[in-house]
Amino acid sequence: MSTNTNTDVAARQRPNTKQKIGLVLCALYSLANIPSFLGGPDEGETGPPLGILVIGSVLGVVGLVAAIMAWRGNSVALRIAAGAIIVVTLTGLPAFFVDVPMFVKILVGFSVVLTVATVVLMFSGDRRSAPVTD
Repeated sequence: MSTNTNTDVAARQRPNTKQKIGLVLCALYSLANIPSFLGGPDEGETGPPLGILVIGSVLGVVGLVAAIMAWRGNSVALRIAAGAIIVVTLTGLPAFFVDVPMFVKILVGFSVVLTVATVVLMFSGDRRSAPVTD
């Protein structure tokens, strides 16, 4: 015997159009991070450590799977997908404080803006008022 509670309904609501756009951006950003461990810096070159690249790849897979699950209405997966892309973006922030080419700093800046826009879209709810029940 199964009862349908309010938490079950809230956990399975379909995303609206803005959330779908955010989920697509999240999935694409996560997909772009999956092969990051393959492009590690050569010996003697500056770049992110291999551990950070592996973390980025793992979080890319997590973010992609969570975005797909969130598309199907899983609200927990929505939070996991957002967390994954936020952490991936945070791992790139040290580029602003070390001597790297300017295009790398521009790329990291773009990823920060993309992440903020994506998370805002992912969590944008309907602006319709909820019905009042007595």
